Amino acid sequence: MQKDFGRFYLGIFLSLGIIIAGYFMSNTLYKAKVGANVAEVKGLAERQITADTANWSIGFGVSDRVSNQDVVELQKLYKNAGEHQTKIVNLLKEKGFEESEISTDAFDYFITEYRNEDNVLVDTKNLLSGKVVVQTNKVYKVKEVRSNINELIAAGVKIDNQLPIYRFTKLNEIKPDMLKEATENARIAANEFAQNADATVGRIKNARQGGFYIRDVGKDYSDTEKIEKIARVVTTISFYLVD
Repeated sequence: MQKDFGRFYLGIFLSLGIIIAGYFMSNTLYKAKVGANVAEVKGLAERQITADTANWSIGFGVSDRVSNQDVVELQKLYKNAGEHQTKIVNLLKEKGFEESEISTDAFDYFITEYRNEDNVLVDTKNLLSGKVVVQTNKVYKVKEVRSNINELIAAGVKIDNQLPIYRFTKLNEIKPDMLKEATENARIAANEFAQNADATVGRIKNARQGGFYIRDVGKDYSDTEKIEKIARVVTTISFYLVD
């Protein structure tokens, strides 16, 4: 009788062991199967943006021949350079820029020698160069005024009308929405992949965010020449596929 009870309990324990082992085995196989079925996709988000700051430099210079009265000539040259600087600043103010948006640099002084083909000195000139810089958020006004500033040349001011630098400085404000959009686009791509595999898209296994970058519209490399720009980010996401 005791042997029968022993066999009975042994049978129960063996059955429970088989059931429990079967559960863990099936669960492990399921997880292994899900882990093997992963779709790695990329999600792209793009935004057309507008530069919010502009940095525009206007160079100018004056020169005169070196003479025996070098000190007097330099004084006249500095006076001439100051007058040119004032003309540029006044014109910028007339066009709508505030004084706080305009800055000037100290003059740079050079002596330029001119030699003939025999390397004989034939002339020497004093040269003063300066720069007026506009730093503003009036990006469209910079574009407008720059195209008309050649009237300074008619006033006798030799200028170097440099290309403005246009920048977008509010990337952190649009990053969250762009990342959300890129993730949604990645899930759409994963859904298309899952349909072909007769599966459904599950949770995210892992994700890698690419770098944000900004390019001028129509340009492959430049990001400072145009007011209109494109912001872009690409995310790489792995989704579990569930049967």
